[in-house]
Parts: sequence; C-alpha cells; structure tokens
Amino acid sequence: MMRGGRSLVSSSPAFSNDAKKLLVCTSNTVSVFSTVTGLQITSLEGHTALVTSVIVVPPSNPAAKVLCYCWTASLDGTFRYWDFSLPELMKTIDIRMPIFSMVIPSFLDVPAEENGKHQDLFAYVSIEDTKETQEKTKASRRQIRKCNLSKSRLVGKLILGETRKPEVLTVSPSGKFFGIRNKCKLHIWKVLDQGSERAAVRKITLHHTKKITVIAFHPTQRIIAAGDVTGRILTWRGFGNRAFAASNGVTDQKLINVQEDKPGVRDNDDADSCSTWHWHSAEVNVLSFSSDGSYLYSGGKEGVLVVWQLDTGKKKFLPRIGSPLLYFIDSPDPTLSSISCADNQIHLLKMPSMGILKTISGIKAPCCYPDMYEGLGNGIAFDQTAGLVAVRTENYCIQFYSLFDDRGVSEVIVTSVALSIDGSLMSTSEVKLAEEGIGGLVCLKFWEAGSQNKEFSLSTIVYEPHRDAGISAVKFHPSGNMVVSSSFGGDFKVWKCNHDVIQNDQMRQNFSWTCHAVGSYKKKPMTAAAFSADGSVLAVAAKTLITLWNPYKNVLLAVLGETLTPIANLSFVGKSDNLVAASCGSNPQLSVWNMSKLSLSWSYKLHIEVVASAIDLSSFAALVLLPESSKKTTFKGMDGVILLFNATDPVPTVIWSVRKAKGGALGFVQVNPSSVEEISIDGKAPKVLLAYMNGDHEYVLFDPYCKDAREVSISQKEGLAAHDHKGQAGQYGYASIYGKLPEFDRKRPEAPWVPSFPSDRPWETIFSGSSHNLPPLTKLCSAFLESLLEKRTSAAE
Repeated sequence: MMRGGRSLVSSSPAFSNDAKKLLVCTSNTVSVFSTVTGLQITSLEGHTALVTSVIVVPPSNPAAKVLCYCWTASLDGTFRYWDFSLPELMKTIDIRMPIFSMVIPSFLDVPAEENGKHQDLFAYVSIEDTKETQEKTKASRRQIRKCNLSKSRLVGKLILGETRKPEVLTVSPSGKFFGIRNKCKLHIWKVLDQGSERAAVRKITLHHTKKITVIAFHPTQRIIAAGDVTGRILTWRGFGNRAFAASNGVTDQKLINVQEDKPGVRDNDDADSCSTWHWHSAEVNVLSFSSDGSYLYSGGKEGVLVVWQLDTGKKKFLPRIGSPLLYFIDSPDPTLSSISCADNQIHLLKMPSMGILKTISGIKAPCCYPDMYEGLGNGIAFDQTAGLVAVRTENYCIQFYSLFDDRGVSEVIVTSVALSIDGSLMSTSEVKLAEEGIGGLVCLKFWEAGSQNKEFSLSTIVYEPHRDAGISAVKFHPSGNMVVSSSFGGDFKVWKCNHDVIQNDQMRQNFSWTCHAVGSYKKKPMTAAAFSADGSVLAVAAKTLITLWNPYKNVLLAVLGETLTPIANLSFVGKSDNLVAASCGSNPQLSVWNMSKLSLSWSYKLHIEVVASAIDLSSFAALVLLPESSKKTTFKGMDGVILLFNATDPVPTVIWSVRKAKGGALGFVQVNPSSVEEISIDGKAPKVLLAYMNGDHEYVLFDPYCKDAREVSISQKEGLAAHDHKGQAGQYGYASIYGKLPEFDRKRPEAPWVPSFPSDRPWETIFSGSSHNLPPLTKLCSAFLESLLEKRTSAAE
C-alpha cells in the first residue's frame, strides 16, 4: 500500500550528532531524513501510538559523533532505545501509561562513569496515570514522574494534578533545570541529585498576567524566556537565586532575605529582573536561544522568524515563511538549524544568514471532500486554517498551493474545493473572517494550472455569489467547462467557462467564468450537488429532497423522495444509472436511487462520514462511523469501517475496519494510462485505486478489488536513494553499499560462462571513483579471491 500524509510537526524533531540526519516524529514512527538532500533515509517502526518525543544520545567524546542512538517516547506507554543507523530496536520499557513529553537531563550533567561504575540514566516524563480511579478528574491524574531508563522502572513522583492538560517539559542545556508552563504561571525545578533515584528537586514559580505559550532556557546563564498569547516575550534574569542558592547550602541571610529592587518582577517572584519585548502580533509559539546565548529566536502565527540580540534588544527577521511557526532547533553544526511550520513543512536553515537550504514537506488536510482524489491520477485536499491546497499529481506526488498572501496569516477559511478531471482547473469557496463582527465575506474563486500543473493562478473571483449565504458544495462538470455551486441560502448556480487565446510573446489561454443559470426549489437550503458521468443530469439536494436538473437548459426534471434528515453527500456511481445519497443528523441514512426508475433501490441506517464513487465502474465506497457498542465488541479498537458496494447489491463486497475515521475522507483514483508500467500488484496493473485519509491526515492508497488489498508497488525510474549524500539511502547495511542481490531462479537457464582475467594489481583502482558507484559484486569477489591465491609454476620434468 502507498502510505503518506503523516504530520511532521506533531513534536519537535532532533538532529543527529553529526547534523547529517534529522529525526522527525511522524505518527507511530520516527522518520529519519538526510539534511543534505531532504529525502527520507529510513524509519523507526515499533510504537503502536503517537510518538511524542525523540532524543538523540549525545557523544561522550568527539570520536563518538558517528554513533547513532536515540530514545523515543509514545502514547502507547513505552520508551524505546534505537540504533537509527541500521535501524534496530535495542531496548523497550513499558510503563503502561501514555507519555506526553520526555526530557533526559542526565545526558548533559552526569558523567558516564564514576569510580569505575556506570551511572544510571534518568528521564523526567509528563504522563497521565490511567491506573487511578475514573472518579478522579483528569487534572488529578496528570503527573511528572522520574524514570530509571537503565533499570527500566519508575522511581519518583514530582507533581500530581498541576495542569489540566499534558504539557511539554522543557529542559535547560545544562540539564540542571526543567520547566513547565501552566496558564499564567511558569514552574521551574532544579534537579538536586540527577544520579539518584530520589526525585530530589526544588521548585520556584514565576508569574505573568497572560497565558504563557512557550519557554526557553539560556545555555550558560540563569536566564529564562517565555512567550505569551498576546505576542509578548518576557525574559527573567537571575531566577531562583534565593531558593536555589539555599539548596546549595548558602546560608548568607542577606542573600536570601534582603529584598532588592527587581525591575519588572511581579509579586515576590524569585528573579533579579524581568524585561519585556513586543513585536509579534499574535501568540508566540517558538523561543530558542542560540548556542552561545547571544541571540534569542522567536516566531509565531504571522510566519516570521525574529532574531533578538539579547543585550541590546535589536532584531532582524526572516519574513514570508508562509505559515505559523511551531518549533526551532539548533544542530551540532552551528551553520545549520531547522524550523517546523503549521503547514506540515520543516525548513533547514543556513545560519547565521537564515537562508532556507532544504524543505521537508508532507500533506496535512484537516478537511477533505469526497472528490479529494478525483480524475486521472489527480486529487485534492485542503487545510481550512492554514489556507493550503494540496494537489496529488499524475506521478503520485503532493504539491502545495497557498491561497493567501505572503504574510502567512490565515484570514479566510476554505470551505469547499473542486478539481476538474484533467487537473487543469480548480474552484474554491472561501469565507473571510469578520473582525469584531464586521467585514465577513463569502467568495467563489476559479483557478487555472500553469505549465506542468506546478502552480495555480487565479482567473476569476466572484464576491458573495449567493448573497450573504454560505456555499455548501462546489462540483465540476465532467467536461471541465462548467461548475455548480450550491448554497445554504436556498439556491444553486451553474457557472460556465469562457476561454480566449491571447497571442503575446507566447500563446496562452485566458479563462474567465460567468453565471450561466440560477435554480432553487421551494426556498429550501441546497446542501449537496453532483453531476452524472456524462454530464447530462445535475442532482442537487434540497435539504431532505433530491432534485434532478438539466444543467444546460436549467429545467427541473424530477424530484426524488424525502429523507428524515438533511442530505450531506451526493454521488453518481460511475456510468451506471444509480445515485448515492448520504444524510446526516439524528437519523442518518445511506440510500441508493435508481435513476431510470426514479425509485429507491435500497438503504441503510448508517452514520456516513463520506461517500466516493469510481468514475468508470459501478462501485462506490462509504466510510461509516461505528457506534460505541461496536467499538468495544465486534471492532475492538476501531472506530470506523470502509464498505465497498456494487450499486445494485445492498450486501457489501468488501469491509475494511479503520482507525480515526472521524474527519476522514475517501476517493477513487483512476490510474493514468501513462503510469500503468510504474504501478503493479503481483505483476498486474490495477485499473483503479482507493484512497483513504483518516482524521489525523494520514492516507493510504490500495487496490480495493485485489484479494486482501495487496500492496501497491511504485517503480521509479530514478530512485531517491541515488541522489542521496555519501550513500545515505533508504537501504542500509550490505544493500546500501552493493545493492540488492538478484533472486535466484532454479528454472532460469544459466548464462554461459565468460572467462575474465583480473589485473595483477587490482586494489590500486578497484575503489577509485565516486563512493556511490562501486564496482559490481562479481568483480569484487573475483579480484579479492585472486589476491588470496598463491601462484605456482609447474616444475619441468
């Protein structure tokens, strides 16, 4: 199966010790990318739930930089220790409680050996104790625990019920402090005995007037920075001088008790001073000190990275990143950093110029429609909040198109997206957010693809196409020159494309769209729409009714029976005479209508999330949300099923159980004839693929008509590994050097033997040339074995 779509920005990534690899938490796995090429090298698979933390084990000496070990933590309640160069799982620790965050200060402050004995390795984790009785609130089950990773056990409890939700732990570079934010408070702990199983810590609390969103520790000084929801950055200097000095045995009463002037410090907080900077217009999501402590990096919703000079407050910017910033991390190489963005992209930055070297991207689509994978190898999905449209092209790659300006601020919400069958045209409906109740606006946009579908340009924009009512659906006619938009306000409109040929330096087509017809039915809200396969019939759902229209003459043809709840999805089943309707609400229903008889064929009372139909086949698929009773009995751990139907048969032909079905999407993908040679299942090319995207934006493509939904293999003419740096490829070990050995076929006739004569001095030239272009294995073996043989001369008789 082709899989993808996992979020790259659910947690902070981590660099390897040589800065040549970037470890990224991607759902249940950790993906390892090359920082040179931006391509994935390998992945760490084994966790059964979301991976929340990845920490690379630092080298004990400069020679150990080549070592590739890391710890991961997950919501499945396990810590795992990996050698990510192979990759190989070395150790698993199961605490049977979901782990939301992990820090390991012992890496930084405790020597590896003391008096000839290995020191235990400890981690501090943010967990929820599921063993506690359900009568207790979630807040009372939140804990920060100390775990002995060397002996695989929990050894100490620091906090019980500090926060209402799991928060991310932040550790200082020295490993002596770690902090956690809690609304307007900032809790800081000093670890008193890192090498002991005792949870020996001392805590202070710093106060603020607004909710704190992110914190960062200075690498060498006792300075902590925090960002809040209003865009302000606060910097406390000399925090904990009283409390932490006492823990070190300081008894000078003047140092502890005397209250000196503390500019900016609230109440009786334990800090020398507090300064405030304010540039960001929205909440601050990113804070990080430079490795030498001279600069502070900050970023937020406006998509701008700001670099502050800590002593003077002067700043410079990396603007127009294009999306809200989430994480910023430095690498062991001072010239390389990474920044993670809300549009599911990770940018590798060249420091200190902050130029973008490479971008690692994935698809993130919180809201998808049934036609997200529609047409000849083309598909579409979109992000309502980030304003990004993701289009899957004919070579099964994901491309992103931004619908907003360069500021990266989402001022509109994309409510519907449609793509023509050939992928050359696109239509979107958008709602501009009102500011203080003023300025809200609905608009319909039409886009045309550029050369090789690499970018979309806006051709026509229609403001308030249905007055002030919202748009419920946008659908393309099979010919691509007509679009229907339905409205909750009680009407639908058919739009027609006019294209003119403009002759300038280069001949190009100019597309414009005008309203061709307007229709309504008894002023009922129009909740869904669909064209038939030949485009001769337009079906529009008038709340609980289905109206059939001639789209060319705008004539009402028929009205089909009424459902109990509003219809949310309409889809014609291929070139057959069947129409599928899915209604939502308190009485959900899946119904199939026969268009030749204008009657109901069959129906089910199912909670349908989405329906998808194949273009040239008489089949359709439905994503069904399961009731709570079925989740616990028949489908353990699953919350949805995919049902594949033949339109004439109410009994599903295949059933697949899935997870995270809420908010998911389905779509059939017609295999492009030009891609038939590249796509194979057991040596046979499928005619159509089924795409499923779950609520966490992870997708899978498979052949629904193949037994057991066999894996889809894509053969690429130029493998990604061939472009990687110094052999960093998807393969590892023997295969990464010499390539895969051919499979031995006993029935295959043996090739005739060809004599070869190795050179007398093979080792001078055998390894010359590029490292990725080694000689074949047969040449290596023959030359090596020849060098071991002792040459003898026959004695004359």
